[in-house]
Amino acid sequence: MGFTIEDMMTVSGARYKIKMEAGKHGWSNSISWILMIEDMTILQNFAGKDLAVTTGLGFRQPRQQLELVKELSHLGASGLIINTGMYIMEIPQKVRTFCDDNDFPLMTVPWDIPLFDMIKDLNMRILLQGITDDEISDALIQAIKAPGDTESSRKRLLPHFDVDGTFQVVLIEPGNLDTMDTVERRRISFQLQIYLESISHNASFFYYDAAFALVVNDVPEDHLRDLLDRFVKRLEVRMPDRRIWVGIGSPMKDLRNLHLAYRRAQAAVRMAAKQDKNMVWFDEMGIYKMLSLIPDPLLRKEMGEDLLMPLLAHDKAHGTDYVEMLEIYLETGGSIKAVAEQTFTHRNTAIYRLGNIRKLLGNDLESPEDRLRYQIACMLLHTPEPIDIT
Repeated sequence: MGFTIEDMMTVSGARYKIKMEAGKHGWSNSISWILMIEDMTILQNFAGKDLAVTTGLGFRQPRQQLELVKELSHLGASGLIINTGMYIMEIPQKVRTFCDDNDFPLMTVPWDIPLFDMIKDLNMRILLQGITDDEISDALIQAIKAPGDTESSRKRLLPHFDVDGTFQVVLIEPGNLDTMDTVERRRISFQLQIYLESISHNASFFYYDAAFALVVNDVPEDHLRDLLDRFVKRLEVRMPDRRIWVGIGSPMKDLRNLHLAYRRAQAAVRMAAKQDKNMVWFDEMGIYKMLSLIPDPLLRKEMGEDLLMPLLAHDKAHGTDYVEMLEIYLETGGSIKAVAEQTFTHRNTAIYRLGNIRKLLGNDLESPEDRLRYQIACMLLHTPEPIDIT
């Protein structure tokens, strides 16, 4: 997934004597470009995922170096390389500690390394990897859009993925993403990729259909859960002012089923947004799995809103909570006590109001079939909008 710090250390570490000094847990950070920086003013050009390189000319004091790494980390930079031996002789411990605590890669190269040659070489590798990443994401999008014709996508993805293996889709949806301009969306994309630490190369991250998509191939569930848990925690700390929802689809075998994995992730992220939860796994949605994938909007209306219309109209006209009361009654197997406790009413009041509910519905709610029908109707009120799976 992009040209990473790990890639750089593997292919060019020995050649340029690059040494990892701190922040090693940011090893998988991908790099969009490499920029030379000798003062803080150039930071306005950072879009995220940039790798900074400095001789230390403008950062000779330890406090200046600490300020630099803090600001780079805040901007979502991939890391920092310091050309040691002239202006900076050694890395202060406070700088190392900050980088370790924030998983911000800090590296050094000796003064005798020609920085121009190193930056030119690495930027070319980044450019070539970017072209490859675009080809991969295009092939994955094609597999999602045209599930009946995945042969061309299989050929394009074969060098990079196990096309017969397991695919899983994670959708990340910031609020109002589709109204952002390209620059802001690109910046958020870079920040999200930095926070998705430890993603190996059997994954692709791209923007599609008003959401950011992460497609992983043959990634164990425990590893993915751990990665996404840490991702959500990072979002809460690093992007506290932006609401972001995450939905994870089911693992599906073979590339030809990628569109199903995507649709299930889409249902999960919409459920997360509707319930305002940070993260929802499709496979943990219970009966909502089925309800969220009903493609017929008229059927959903008939089974949900239309069936409950007498109660919805009464609640709107009189400020009652009959729909909520019915839902509690059905969820608790007809427990009057539970209805009274959860709606903070007296038992006799709960009995009276449930009697009104039966009259309005014209149904005594005694048979298992009727109770199930009305429970599904209530659940449909909490289910995201229908998804077109054609």
